[in-house]
Amino acid sequence: MSAIIWDHLPQDLRDPVLVAAFRGWNDAGAAASTAAAAIAGALDATRAGAVDPEDYFDLQATRPHIDLTTPQHELRWPEIEVQVARGGARDLLVVTGPEPSMRWRSLCTALLDELTALGAATVVTLGAFLADVPHTRAARLTGMSTDPDLARRLSLRDPSYRGPTGIVGVLHHIAAARGLRATSLWAPAAHYAAGVPNAKAALSLAETFTAVTGVGVDTAPLRASAAAFERQVDRAVRDDSRLTDLVRQLEAAADQSDPPREADLPSGDELAEELERYLREREGDA
Repeated sequence: MSAIIWDHLPQDLRDPVLVAAFRGWNDAGAAASTAAAAIAGALDATRAGAVDPEDYFDLQATRPHIDLTTPQHELRWPEIEVQVARGGARDLLVVTGPEPSMRWRSLCTALLDELTALGAATVVTLGAFLADVPHTRAARLTGMSTDPDLARRLSLRDPSYRGPTGIVGVLHHIAAARGLRATSLWAPAAHYAAGVPNAKAALSLAETFTAVTGVGVDTAPLRASAAAFERQVDRAVRDDSRLTDLVRQLEAAADQSDPPREADLPSGDELAEELERYLREREGDA
């Protein structure tokens, strides 16, 4: 039985690219999901289907939402949605939604079975992680690809991570094992601004997606959001001397090859709490 409940089965796709991003653990600062939404929106993607949540979500952890203010009392389930974008040199299959709770291997296998049957031989996964990086600099991506020449051309930092992974890691691993052209892109998001949607990291992901696939994406709206993000965090930083000192140290580390020792930096968790409290107070005064 199909894992995807199709509204309509896409036909006659042209060398389609499967691009996937999931909200949750893989999505620091909502950067990956924001990038995927920007890519889909720029190319007028439309919904083609969604994964049935019954088999893949713990509905006590990822609850459905109900809206009792409408005559229909709308009930919305947590869904992994598949959108189709046509245009440019090739088409896209965009997979987005919350990270599921269970049966990741089965889900990734089913998604790849169905979407490669539609012609997808290129898979791009998007992720974001919290890091000691300044919000004032462009995000330098970490990533890997089954095409070593592509990874070198994009100057991707080789990942050196060892530990728990998210579903995008599983999806990339299974795609690579199948011999697909698989690329995994990860953007660092400023740890101290974790509570603010990081459009700057999303912009780096969207721009690199174009370099990977050749699919042109209008990033002007994302650029405007990235500038607004930087201005918002700038205001908070100026009003907190510890944040100001931290950002200066992180900028120096980003601009040089010799980063400051971890012991010299204030706690990212403490500073994130200060920044979030500052932003809440500003919203309350507005």
